Amino acid sequence: MEKNVFVYCEIEEGVIVDVSLELLSKGKKLANELNCKLDAVVLGSGLKNIEKQIFMYGVDTLYIADDQGLYPYLNLPHAEIVSGLLKKHDPQIVLFGASSIGRDLAPRVASALKCGLTADCTSLIIGDHVEKKKNKEYKNLLYQIRPAFGGNIIATIINPDMHPQMATVREGVMKKEIYDQSHVGKIEKVETESVLNDEHFVVQIIERHIEKSKVNIKGAQIIVAGGYGVGSSENFKLLYELADVLGGEVGGSRAAVDSGFLDHERQIGQTGVTVRPKLYIACGISGAVQHRAGMDESAMVISINTDADAPINQIADYTINADVATVIPKMIKYYKKNSK
Repeated sequence: MEKNVFVYCEIEEGVIVDVSLELLSKGKKLANELNCKLDAVVLGSGLKNIEKQIFMYGVDTLYIADDQGLYPYLNLPHAEIVSGLLKKHDPQIVLFGASSIGRDLAPRVASALKCGLTADCTSLIIGDHVEKKKNKEYKNLLYQIRPAFGGNIIATIINPDMHPQMATVREGVMKKEIYDQSHVGKIEKVETESVLNDEHFVVQIIERHIEKSKVNIKGAQIIVAGGYGVGSSENFKLLYELADVLGGEVGGSRAAVDSGFLDHERQIGQTGVTVRPKLYIACGISGAVQHRAGMDESAMVISINTDADAPINQIADYTINADVATVIPKMIKYYKKNSK
């Protein structure tokens, strides 16, 4: 049996969420490199025509479990179905979104399959590995790359003797790309009656409330981001003013959020949001590995920092070595003047 790449597709109100589509795009590239197929699974209720959202990303086989008890998400039935599919079809790579659902489901599935799981990967590539002690060479392993030890290093994690190789990836890390608008794969229905029983539904959802995010920082084309170096909530008002003038959004580093300068939903980095704006203005941000992981694919980066040796300057296209409180008002003044 071919060892394929397998993606768990998360669903919200009948729509496949962005992180799952991003993983399908990445999964197709990995499958092509490994010369295997891309499989996906979607679990939910009322999934008629759901394949129209998925096949264009290059999925060869889509497993659909359509049952009233599968939406909203519950851990036990989802884990039972996904674990069963993985045991039966034995893929070599399995990808989950590092969402609240993915973080809940993936560890339980990994435990059931007795395989490894790398969380919050920022990159996935195929490579080889030589085990010198055993004098053994492994071909085409999944390099699961992520910051480690508090973000001080980038770790490459491999599972040479554990299968499947399993990882979670946060939203925005991979690029969402349609493979072929006319691509059509095969649909396989999962017979839930033969897999699930009453014990899988001992937990019931009585009420469900989801608060929509007030900020769409992920989709912003211009981001003015502040770090601990901005100094205060008062100084952050300058960043909001600049973002307003430029038609952008305000974001920040974890240090700025922890200091109470701005809300967590605006946090950019490994433990926040991953962004890809056309312009990223980093104000008073040192540029730890975790932060760079969330913004290093920005088209243009301008760094404003009093520290000429700040790590953020290594990836910046332009560096302004000065105080944020001095530079930002001048940027606002001259942009207003030149945009009339």
